[in-house]
Amino acid sequence: MPAGESRHASQPATAEPDEEASWLWAEIKAESRRDAESEPALASYLYSTILSHSSLERSLSFHLGNKLCSSTLLSTLLYDLFLNTFSGDPDLRSAAVADLRAARSRDPACASFSHCLLNYKGFLACQAQRVAHKLWTQSRRPLALALQSRISDVFAVDIHPGATLGKGILFDHATGVVIGETAVIGNNVSILHHVTLGGTGKAGGDRHPKIGDGVLIGAGATILGNVKIGEGAKIGAGSVVLMEVPPRATAVGNPARLVEGKEASKLEECPGMSMDHTSFMSNWSYTI
Repeated sequence: MPAGESRHASQPATAEPDEEASWLWAEIKAESRRDAESEPALASYLYSTILSHSSLERSLSFHLGNKLCSSTLLSTLLYDLFLNTFSGDPDLRSAAVADLRAARSRDPACASFSHCLLNYKGFLACQAQRVAHKLWTQSRRPLALALQSRISDVFAVDIHPGATLGKGILFDHATGVVIGETAVIGNNVSILHHVTLGGTGKAGGDRHPKIGDGVLIGAGATILGNVKIGEGAKIGAGSVVLMEVPPRATAVGNPARLVEGKEASKLEECPGMSMDHTSFMSNWSYTI
């Protein structure tokens, strides 16, 4: 990035969803043109995946279709499926925009919006799951499950099509994420790799966690059962959570326990957006 260039391009704060999508798509195309000029080896790829398309949903549908196709599940079929679903549902389009902005603002390794669109498997798996969820709610369950299988094979992210995802979701690194059928994830949630939102046995029904808005779940954490993780809560890396976590609380350990946090952090921070994993620590403890 040239010296002095802002990491985040500015956008009017009061933009309507369609205006925001248009602004973001213009940014993505501008980034891709710069990348094609600086790295000619990628020019053809960038043209076919981004620059030849007229909208974000067309580019995303083309990219997902090529990523998830197989010898028997053709890219053209998947492209039509994704494009028809995105085009017919403005909420899916706005969720994709929110997820792109989440990655760009929360992950310091995210070099650009186009980088996320092309290369972030957590973002791509999330968008594909949203389409699978739409199919699931339309009782097209065999196709939804087939799509889940391809998402798992290609991205190593296994999210049941019955799970409900909010907007502004960041799956950071994403490898090994497992989310069960009746799980619900709120808005502006960040989840790192190898996180499991699972059940506690073979019983059916509503059996998976409910994650509130603004929650941060650290790498390798496991949350089991129909338990609620309150708004703005923080789950430490490697924790095993079996009980409800109150809003703005921090849970760490195996089994997880609640820990005292700094008062300002409890009242003001949104961990899912700040990505602050350690604000609950005031000093090191050498006791077990």
